[in-house]
Amino acid sequence: MAGKLGVMVCGHGSRDQGAVDEFAAVSLQLRRRLPQYEVDYGYLEFARPIIRDGLDRLRAKGVTEVLAIPGMLFAAGHAKNDIPSVLNTYQAQHPGLTIRYGRELGIDVKMLRAAGERVQEAVEIADARREDGPIGRHETMLVVVGRGASDPDANSNVAKVMRMLWEGMGFGWGETAYSGVTFPLVEPALEHAAKLGYRRIVVFPYFLFTGILVDRIYDSTDAVAARHPEIEFVKARYLNDHPLVLEALEDRIAEILDGTGNMNCQMCKYRMQVLGFEAEVGLPQESHHHHVEGIGSGPAHHHHDHDHGHGHHHDHGHHHDHDHDHHDGHGHHHHHHGDGRHHHHDHGHGHSHDHGHHHHPYPHADHPLGPKSLKKAG
Repeated sequence: MAGKLGVMVCGHGSRDQGAVDEFAAVSLQLRRRLPQYEVDYGYLEFARPIIRDGLDRLRAKGVTEVLAIPGMLFAAGHAKNDIPSVLNTYQAQHPGLTIRYGRELGIDVKMLRAAGERVQEAVEIADARREDGPIGRHETMLVVVGRGASDPDANSNVAKVMRMLWEGMGFGWGETAYSGVTFPLVEPALEHAAKLGYRRIVVFPYFLFTGILVDRIYDSTDAVAARHPEIEFVKARYLNDHPLVLEALEDRIAEILDGTGNMNCQMCKYRMQVLGFEAEVGLPQESHHHHVEGIGSGPAHHHHDHDHGHGHHHDHGHHHDHDHDHHDGHGHHHHHHGDGRHHHHDHGHGHSHDHGHHHHPYPHADHPLGPKSLKKAG
């Protein structure tokens, strides 16, 4: 590739010196991990160096092509608007420089594994301190706290992280809270959680770095814990410089060079070690409709949900009753991604689903609030 490559890590900045220092430390770790590039960093506001300063330093080192990434968890206004605006303005002022902008960390297998390890670490420390033995997962509630934004897409991503941690780790219940802007805020969310009867509540700030908001999350946890001495409140660490966070940042840089815009199917449990579903990596990712493909009237229409090059297109030219039970007690999953077509699945032949294909056992089929448990209770 022509020209000299550099990497620019773009942060938001903070009035909290600890947060600024942690961001700088992560950027410097990336510099050590990527000796093939010049690596620099800068902030949008509240701290020095600003993004322009980092870009100036890269240019001074002869960099002609910059791979810029937002050092942020989710794409809200800063990653979508503010940083691109700064980069575009700078590039317009320096015609010999090309800046290519990557994506945020987002919903990512490595980020989820890092989060899971932070939660697990907190649970193990809490269990070790107990004299009367550990508290089981089903007696534990997980509360994941996100930053909170005016962008509902970013807010919904926090809820998705919570759900994947809850389901992957098998906690008794899970809730999402936010440190600001949106609802529910931490204190009312924890007061609500305290009513649900769990012996332990793990509070995990899904934040990259420390700061005023993380301090407030821990303070709110302490305040609610003082009012509910019958519940053990456990404060998990935020992500910071977890090695998998650094790997995810490196992946974002590589994506710019590869020109890949990764589809959400990267989160598919058949491809990657999604937390709690590791046993299903490498299983054939096939349609469970192979025995009825082509049945029905009219041409089949295709859902390219997970088109990874091994050609499973979810042909739904048939109609298929979904009210049958499965051997493993969980629902039959078809990834129809909201394309506006409704499948009534009501073909007229009886269908016991005993066609020699079996679902992999769901890792938390015994969850007390899951379908198997409800059948036992009935």
